[in-house]
Amino acid sequence: MALVVMKFGGSSVGTPERMLRVANRIKEKQAEGNSCVVVVSAMGDTTDDLIDLSKQLNSNPPAREMDMLLTTGEQVSVALLSMTLHGLGVDAVSYTGWQAGMLTEPVHGKARIMDIKPERIHASLDAGKVVIVAGFQGMSESGEITTLGRGGSDTTAVALAAAVKADLCEIYTDVDGIYSTDPRIVKVARKLKEISYDEMLELANLGAAVLHPRAVEYAKHYNVNLVVRSSFTYNEGTSVKEDAVMEQGVVVSGIAYDKNVARISLLGVQDVPGQLAQVFGALSNEGVNVDIIVQSGALLNGEANFSFTVALSDLDKAVQVLEKLQEKLHYRGVESEQGLVKISIVGAGMVSNPGVAARMFQIISEQNVSIKMVSTSEIKVSCVIEREPLQDVIRALHTGFGLDSDEQAFVGGPSERR
Repeated sequence: MALVVMKFGGSSVGTPERMLRVANRIKEKQAEGNSCVVVVSAMGDTTDDLIDLSKQLNSNPPAREMDMLLTTGEQVSVALLSMTLHGLGVDAVSYTGWQAGMLTEPVHGKARIMDIKPERIHASLDAGKVVIVAGFQGMSESGEITTLGRGGSDTTAVALAAAVKADLCEIYTDVDGIYSTDPRIVKVARKLKEISYDEMLELANLGAAVLHPRAVEYAKHYNVNLVVRSSFTYNEGTSVKEDAVMEQGVVVSGIAYDKNVARISLLGVQDVPGQLAQVFGALSNEGVNVDIIVQSGALLNGEANFSFTVALSDLDKAVQVLEKLQEKLHYRGVESEQGLVKISIVGAGMVSNPGVAARMFQIISEQNVSIKMVSTSEIKVSCVIEREPLQDVIRALHTGFGLDSDEQAFVGGPSERR
């Protein structure tokens, strides 16, 4: 008998008909001899609807009360799914995150899981029940209800799988696995049979929305056997594992993009120790994450210009912070740019194949697109470009790196490492 954690997203349980289909899927899994722990998100657009409702009453609602409100969405889902399973003759029990032993740090809106005490889950499993747990939520040591932020149900599922020592964690979604890129843009994108934790973590951080980065981090840290598959079909999914087998000759595994990008430039920053520490420290104190950082070169008067990217949603806040800091640090100005996108190629094969970055730059230039910023790691190259030609660039990269077919077209060159 295997212990399986199954996670279903909001679209999978968005209607009574879909809820019934999920319940039948769970019943089949249990009938195969498995013990099942099921993690469920709020139905459909429930979370967005609750946020909109709150904003109608208070444009700046307290974070604690938002967590009280938003956690009700998952509670509705788990109760309805448990009722559906009972109607199919399956003994099931639903738990909120805190009833399931999910302990978090005392932060509202984006809490991290500190510990899981799964005794109640194990007791229910031992009694032959299907255990259904509300994703996205937990409780702090002081008894405050918290939410885990974006992708919280994925994180709940993987963390629970680690805590209960599950044999398998299946993430059911509206796609049937991890693709080489967004299949809505590239119709011939191919589904990956397996992908490494490191590659998946890069793709998730770079904009691929199938799995949340924190969920992948948990899976890698605890070596969770993780599979992404469709809740609407029985197609084989994509396995996320430590040592995924690379296809012969494959250099690039996937292409991701992120439209939530803005660029900020600081002009005339004085070449004095500690200047940048104060700049980025002030941004960090306001919760602004900085991604790519580029120095454009020192000026004759001992000044330099710096450009960096932030989330588009953080742009206004970041500019306000930097304009206030300008009086203290005396740089000449703050400029910002929107309408950008970060496009990235990812692949473990880059480590041993030179020329990947050069090939990426060449393909982008052939689309008559200028590259504004570049960032690299051992297994990824990211370029910031204007947003308008995004789809054409993705298609060109997908073809240029041989991802349109089973034959890998690019196997590296002599000029550079990545």
